[in-house]
Amino acid sequence: MLASATAARTLARTVARAAPRRGLRTSAVLREEAAQAQAGTVGAVPVQKPVGGFRGGVLGFLLGFSAATSLGVYYLQQDTKVAQGLLLASVDELSQGTERITSHLDRLQTVEKDLAALRAQSAASGDVAKVRAEMKKVYDGLHLELLDLRAHVWGVEQDLQKVAKTEAIRI
Repeated sequence: MLASATAARTLARTVARAAPRRGLRTSAVLREEAAQAQAGTVGAVPVQKPVGGFRGGVLGFLLGFSAATSLGVYYLQQDTKVAQGLLLASVDELSQGTERITSHLDRLQTVEKDLAALRAQSAASGDVAKVRAEMKKVYDGLHLELLDLRAHVWGVEQDLQKVAKTEAIRI
């Protein structure tokens, strides 16, 4: 019973497919040809070419594989572009950092050269001590000469006062 119901449904579908459909033909000749072509095949079952499971599976697999591959390649290219952009940005930052470090090193080298020149021109603590000792000797020598000069001036003043007292009396 179930088999006969299924067969009846299949037959109804086949007949519905083969039933004349209204075409978009406008000429009478074409309508008659279409009616004759359909009249002869009303009871006949259309023959469908079986697509086989293997052929359909392989075709579906190849179609899916090519779609997945093309999507994968597209996303891979996008990721590669993003990665290249990030890499270029980091290379630019690295070059800027290198330039800053190079300028700092140049300034350090100039400071070191200036420091070496100052060291060459500056006096050591031993040299300063020697100069200080010489300056003390010179200062002491000048002080003694000043004292001698004062003593000489005092003697001249004493002589001048004696002469002035004796000369003042004669006038």
